Order: sequence, then C-alpha cells, then structure tokens
Amino acid sequence: MNISTRGRKIPPSPIRKLVPYAIDAKKRGVSVYHLNIGQPDIETPASFWNAVHSYPARVLAYGNSQGIPEYRQWLAKYYRANNIDVDENEILVTTGGSEAIMFAMLAVADPGDNIIVLEPFYTNYNGYAVMTDIKLNPIATQPEQGYHLPPAEVIESKVDERTKAILICSPNNPTGTVLTGQEIEIIADIAEKHDIFVIADEVYREFIYEGVHTSILHIPKLHQRGIIVDSISKRFSCCGARIGAVVTKNTDIMNSVIKMGQARLCPPTVEQYGAQAVLMQLSEDYFSKMVSEYKNRRDVTYEELMKIPDVVCKKPSGAFYIMAKLPIDDVEEFAKFLLTDFSMDGKTVMIAPGPGFYATSGLGNSEVRIAYVLESEKMRDAIRILAKGIRAFNNR
Repeated sequence: MNISTRGRKIPPSPIRKLVPYAIDAKKRGVSVYHLNIGQPDIETPASFWNAVHSYPARVLAYGNSQGIPEYRQWLAKYYRANNIDVDENEILVTTGGSEAIMFAMLAVADPGDNIIVLEPFYTNYNGYAVMTDIKLNPIATQPEQGYHLPPAEVIESKVDERTKAILICSPNNPTGTVLTGQEIEIIADIAEKHDIFVIADEVYREFIYEGVHTSILHIPKLHQRGIIVDSISKRFSCCGARIGAVVTKNTDIMNSVIKMGQARLCPPTVEQYGAQAVLMQLSEDYFSKMVSEYKNRRDVTYEELMKIPDVVCKKPSGAFYIMAKLPIDDVEEFAKFLLTDFSMDGKTVMIAPGPGFYATSGLGNSEVRIAYVLESEKMRDAIRILAKGIRAFNNR
C-alpha cells in the first residue's frame, strides 16, 4: 500500500534526526553536549508547578476552544505591558506555537498559495508547509550581514499573484538576529503595497541583548494585516506544556482560527491554569535575570567560536541561538562524525546541521545552528570540543 504524498514529502527534523547516533554514543560511554535543540535548562517557575499540583477540579474536562477566558485576560495584560494593545477576544490559545503557526498559515492561504519566508528559518516551517499544502517562497539572508533583511526590492521580487503573506521571526530562530524597527517598517510597507498579511513568530520577545524588540502590532498599518504567533515554551521554560497563541486584531482571521480551534476541541487545560499562575505571580526581575544569564552564555559561545579559524559568524542580538558558517564542506556528515567517530576526554557535541533551516536546496551545507542553552562553562567546553572536531574531520 502507498502512503500519501504529504506523508512522503514531510522532512525529518534536522534537530532530532541525529538522535539515534547520540544514543549510540552514550551507550559507548561518551558524554554528549546537546547544542542541537532549544531546550532551556533554567527552571520552570515554581508558580507553574504549584498551580498544576493544586488544580481545583476533580474531572479534567474539555476547556473553551479559544482558551480559558481568565488565562486570555492575563495574556492580554502581558501583551499590553509590551505595548501590544489587544484584548482577550483577539487571542486564541493554541496547542503550542506549532499549532499557532499552522493555524495562521491555514487562515491566510489556500493549497498551492505561497508565503514568503526569510531563510534560514525555524526548520519546522518546512514541515508545516507540507502539512498545509502551502509553498514556502524563500529569500536567502547572509551570515556576513548577520542574516538581516536584503533590500526591499529583493523581497518584492518574490511577490506573485499567489503570495498571501510574509513570515518573519524576530528575535530569530536559528540565527539570533533581531530585526530593527526600520526593517519591520519595510516589511509593513511591502505588505500594504501588495495587500498581503504578515505572520510574526515572536516566541523570543524577551530574549534581547542589544537593541529593542519591535512587534508587528507596534506598527499601525499592520493592525489588520498582522498575525502574531507565540508560545510560553522558551520564556517560561515550559516546552512540554504546549501552550501557544495566535494574536490578531483582524476579526476575520480570529473567527477563522477559532473555528479551527473548535475542530481540535481545546488546548491543554491544566497547563493553561499553570501558565496563568506564572503570569499572575511573575517577579519583576524574572526576565532581567533570565536575559542576563543567556547574554553571558551568548558571549562565552561567541568568544570561543571566534577562536576557530575561518568561522563566519556575527554576534547575535537575541534568542539563544548562533548560526555559524564553519570551515567544512558537508555539515551533515560532520554532525554525524561528531557522534560516531569523535570525542575529546570522553565528550562530544550534538549540533543541528544548517540545510534543514533552508527551503532552497544546496544552501546551508557549511552552516550549523548552536543553541547556547547550557551553563557558560559547559558552553565553553562544548565549543572547544567542536573546534577539535572540525580539525579532526578535515584531517580524516
């Protein structure tokens, strides 16, 4: 029997596909530094756990398809504190940021339509595009320019009669790039000129080390064109809770995604209860302490990368990733080599190969995404091991 074309076409995750090699390495007694996945090691706030443990109902029932009203009210307060003027009726709670992205794609585009995306991008956009039967229309950004926007005319050249939206992510996964307010204005002007939407993945809003975060809903001309997709996974170290959101002031988009939400019944109930407790009890210095810790990790990681000859990498201004161009010719084989044939003092590293963060075939073959989600000294050790691994790989 044959499975669907969609089932055959959906790509494996470059973040997770090397897991079997990592398991084998550990079986051989090799310790693996996981730089491949954005899993924070900072503790989930105690308020989340306390709320989950004290969940008041004795039956775990279906919740509201749009999300628990009280939680959406607290979310609206959170957004307004970030100068994003929305109310609870302009928010749909989703099962993670993943569902939020797919709902946004489905709300703006039909099968065969396309969405412009800047590459490299969050790898699962590729999978969501296959699942929704929407084409990604990629525009490459360059490591030498810190992966910032190309000229406006380059972006406009990609717009055609089937283009329905521009998808951006700032601060960016995988590059750590923070788009400037001027860059967001350029995107807004293009969207207005060509009558298309802007979908903004703003999951890493708080992770800013230099500059400021500009949301698409800070731009008045995007109030009816803008769709924010969001998640608590990173900012509250709640990756397993699977709580995200679609935020939009466009009532047609909101009505559309609410119906999608009704089709899947409801987002996780207990986890919303926990997330609400976090928002209600968040200390004033929570984000400043978190950002300070990640900034230190970034600085250590970048410092060690710059010691490796011929590495091309700009210091990222946000998120907790660095995309680096390494002096190797096949990053897929190199990533595998690190787990199967190399170790230093009984340790090795697991990285995410660059090609999986592109839609254009052939790009990213010497690039790698590094997630600096480990303590600073572990990151320093991990990058030193990576440097030795590069030399060993090139000297085979």
